[in-house]
Amino acid sequence: MSYKNLEELLQANGNTVDLFRNMKTGPNVYPGIPPEFTNWRDEQQAWQKTCVLFHQSYHMAELLVEGPDALKLLNYLGVNSFENFTVNKAKQFVPCNYDGHVIGDVIMFYLARNRFNLVGRIPVLNWVQYHAQTGKYDVKVELDERSAARKDPFNRKHFRFQLQGPNAMKALNKVLGKKAPDLKFFNMCDLTIAGRRVAALRHGMAGQPGYEIYGPYTDGEAVRVAIVTAGEEFGIREVGGRAYSSNTLESGWIPSPLPAIYTGDRMKAYRKWLPADCYEARASIGGSFVSKKIEDYYLTPWDLGYGPIVKFDHDFIGREALEKIARNPKRTKVTLALNSKDVDRVIASQLEHGKRGKFMEFPSAVYSMHPYDKVVAGGRSAGVSTWIGYSSNERKMLTLAILNNTSAKPGTKVTLIWGEEKGGTAKPTVERHVQMEIRAVVSPVPYVDEARVKYRK
Repeated sequence: MSYKNLEELLQANGNTVDLFRNMKTGPNVYPGIPPEFTNWRDEQQAWQKTCVLFHQSYHMAELLVEGPDALKLLNYLGVNSFENFTVNKAKQFVPCNYDGHVIGDVIMFYLARNRFNLVGRIPVLNWVQYHAQTGKYDVKVELDERSAARKDPFNRKHFRFQLQGPNAMKALNKVLGKKAPDLKFFNMCDLTIAGRRVAALRHGMAGQPGYEIYGPYTDGEAVRVAIVTAGEEFGIREVGGRAYSSNTLESGWIPSPLPAIYTGDRMKAYRKWLPADCYEARASIGGSFVSKKIEDYYLTPWDLGYGPIVKFDHDFIGREALEKIARNPKRTKVTLALNSKDVDRVIASQLEHGKRGKFMEFPSAVYSMHPYDKVVAGGRSAGVSTWIGYSSNERKMLTLAILNNTSAKPGTKVTLIWGEEKGGTAKPTVERHVQMEIRAVVSPVPYVDEARVKYRK
């Protein structure tokens, strides 16, 4: 049966949690590049020891927002302050629903007066497009969809790379033939690489210094070859699709909050605006955390570590709700270091006849678009794990988790429930299995000292 929009799809399929827990969609993919350029262990090591080139030209969408009311529109949607935000700067842009729950986050580039580019996952870009089209704003928007959602996957508007790691600046200096500009974090400038004019953003993705470099898509291959050639003497490695999503385990960014759009009368018009085959309609949920209320999967800015960027110096959607939440945030983002012997037990169950635990893929063990695993302490629910995988650098299985404040102190011992209840849901990525307990120690976020201490300074 075909549906006219997301709201009609939700109404026709009963409980939204059941719909998404059994959704056929697997985890987000990273198209356009090989799974491994060399091997994912060495690719992980390079972002801590030498330098890497991350390929970002294909898996993220872009939305150009321009016009006299562009800043007014974005200011009304974002929880961030726009004070002192000027051309050639960027920031993390975080919109919420009317109840103060996060719809997503993207990077917002201030390109020129009344001209912005938003880069990241599509839920935020859809939310901005909706308000641009239905609100009284003098703006126009132009969407450049990610490769997986388009008929011409390799016809992007921009190429986009990130050069990161301890040797990143050495590689950049060499490819430029001079010392790179010493920019402050999230500031931008123009550079020339391989005779092509490119834009560069001072950024850090794996907890190491570096630049995000982008320009016209047709220039991408020439720029890539120049950077890789210049970086050879500094140990550069290109990072494939397998290792790419695991870097977040070390840096501490939670990449996939469920967009908080599925409930609430004030959000109904938006759900009717969204088509029935949109990203939000295929938002598979996986893991051991189960609730019949989809609202229990929503997250606040404080859950995601974005509390410090919420500023009440402007009027925005969700402000009233967030002012109440800000008085007493209930949960904290942490890293969980999983007990290696318990992880070994899960893996060993794959090599024995009889009951087995849920298979753990390496380096990313995520098997749905939105992973939610239950974390318990003292026999009670302590929170949820939202991203899980293996760091060869740390020789640990790690998860990014959101815990009740009473359980979030570093050193606290908790238990992760690995696998889905009742043998697993109907997702194709889920084989029949039993749930298994994995002990864990609450640890800081970011987990890596370089990212948490030196880089943040």
